[in-house]
Amino acid sequence: MNNNKKHSHNFLEDNQLIITEKSELNEKTKKITKKKSRKFIKFFAFLVVFFIVNFCVFFTQSLVSNQDSNSWFARFPIIKHIKHLAESADKKLKGEDQGRINIILLGIGGKNHQGGNLTDTIILASLEPQTKKVALMSIPRDMSIYIEDMGYRKINSVNAYAEANKKGSGGIAVSQAVSDVLNIPIDYYVRVDFTGFEKMIDKIGGLKIYVENDLEDYRYPISGNEENEDYESRFEHLDIKKGWQEMDGSLALKYARSRHAFGIEGSDFARAKRQQKIIEAVKDKFFSTQTLLNPKTVTGLISEFNNNISTNLKVWEIIKLWSVFKDINTDDIVNKVLDNSPNGLLVNSISENGAYILSPKSGDFAEIQYFVSNIFEDIPSEQKTKIVQERATIEIRNGTWINGLASKFAIDLEKYGFVVVRIGNSSRQNFQKSVIYDLSYGEKSKALEILKNKTSADVSYSMPDWLIDDISKELKYEKKPIQPDFILILGQDADDTDSGIENKLE
Repeated sequence: MNNNKKHSHNFLEDNQLIITEKSELNEKTKKITKKKSRKFIKFFAFLVVFFIVNFCVFFTQSLVSNQDSNSWFARFPIIKHIKHLAESADKKLKGEDQGRINIILLGIGGKNHQGGNLTDTIILASLEPQTKKVALMSIPRDMSIYIEDMGYRKINSVNAYAEANKKGSGGIAVSQAVSDVLNIPIDYYVRVDFTGFEKMIDKIGGLKIYVENDLEDYRYPISGNEENEDYESRFEHLDIKKGWQEMDGSLALKYARSRHAFGIEGSDFARAKRQQKIIEAVKDKFFSTQTLLNPKTVTGLISEFNNNISTNLKVWEIIKLWSVFKDINTDDIVNKVLDNSPNGLLVNSISENGAYILSPKSGDFAEIQYFVSNIFEDIPSEQKTKIVQERATIEIRNGTWINGLASKFAIDLEKYGFVVVRIGNSSRQNFQKSVIYDLSYGEKSKALEILKNKTSADVSYSMPDWLIDDISKELKYEKKPIQPDFILILGQDADDTDSGIENKLE
């Protein structure tokens, strides 16, 4: 009996030992399996990163090269490129040290269009790396600028003149011309022709655009029919309805280029706003996963980039720009247009040879330069909200001999939310102190308080007879003159330079 118990006890011990050993073996197996699994995951992650880096490098390399799109598969020294990108991580983009990167975006007709090297679209894109803000400012093609050895010419002709002199020099030439006019450095340029624009939008599956106003244009030019003897056959009827619209490349190009629509959409300035809308939509669609993870789409885009885009951006600069601004919020994009509206900085003119041109309202580009240099200036949102809520309108008059003072104040006050209805000079230009004439008679007190703090002006609730007479004469032929809530006459105290003022220091 004792022996049986002993054998039974040994068997149980042996069995327990086997179970323990199996359990330990299972634990070891699990650890090994888990370790292998982690290694596999790491390896898989490496492959994904490897693919993405490859994609970015060769996608952008093909964008800036002029080689055949099929050749990028052959150039596969990935280690070299990763090393190059790692080394460039600390490199600065042009303009980054100054806190602002300026890129000029140019649209041209291209070889299949009449006047193919004239810049149909000129947009200044300014980027602030620190705040992640972007400003788009459209420059009208008819704006007149001085070109050395040629005199005054429309700005849209610079690219054509340069290309006629030396092929490939247009981008640099326009950059230098715009830099001179706006008094800012133009760090980069990107130039695209209509054919490439249209095809690239088709490659990304079209765009979804909200059309703000009905657009009807009976004079949209048909490419290739410019010299047709039957004049009417040179044009097509373009009809785009208000609301959300799905646009292929052809329709998006027509929406961006239309110049002869009825009503509000018929101006070059409405056209500029449509172009900015298209650019934002392209940006969103282009950097979507639907586009970037589709090899067929990417290959097609590379081909179009090679054939239809010219830029001085390098591979690493494109990647860095993308990494900094890829998540830009639409609310952080400032959209502006230089125009000839009553509050605009340009006026209609006729050149010496009888052509329609746009010239600076003040006679030089000082006001426009001020506008551009301050385009990112932030206004306290609380103050702006108060003014917008009261829908405050203002007329600004220059009561000094300082050229452009009223326009500069208009630029600043519009940022606060004031609606500037008129800008002009006062018939009396000897004002020492600025004056606000409150025609709302205290109804818009919040706006008045902010305006007073901004200008340090005196406030009056009644206008002098001479000012009433001046306004009556000026508005005599206006059909529906707008009465502003405030009339601001600027005095010498509004001049930051203190020009002509005695030195206040003893």
